Amino acid sequence: MAVKKQIEKKELVEKKESTTKKVTFKVSAPEAGVVFLAGDFNNWDSAKKPLKKNEKGEWTVTAVLKPGKYQYKYVIDSAWQIDPKAETVTDNTGNVNNVKEVK
Repeated sequence: MAVKKQIEKKELVEKKESTTKKVTFKVSAPEAGVVFLAGDFNNWDSAKKPLKKNEKGEWTVTAVLKPGKYQYKYVIDSAWQIDPKAETVTDNTGNVNNVKEVK
């Protein structure tokens, strides 16, 4: 009986993991001192998701997200900014945000 419960539990964990995806966000800001990612996936928390800078001045972070469309912005040295190279959308209050679809 215990083996059956372990198998069922493992199947549930595998199913849950398959419904999420690792998504990498990247923005170029070579002069920046600190960059965060904020979006509807983290309640627009401007200090929750720090990015790491590489030698090219690109900042990256990976988030685990369920399939769907997500709006986000970068907080670069305390200033909310979009990535002009990424897709954008205007929300229902008139703010322009980046948007990423996870399939």
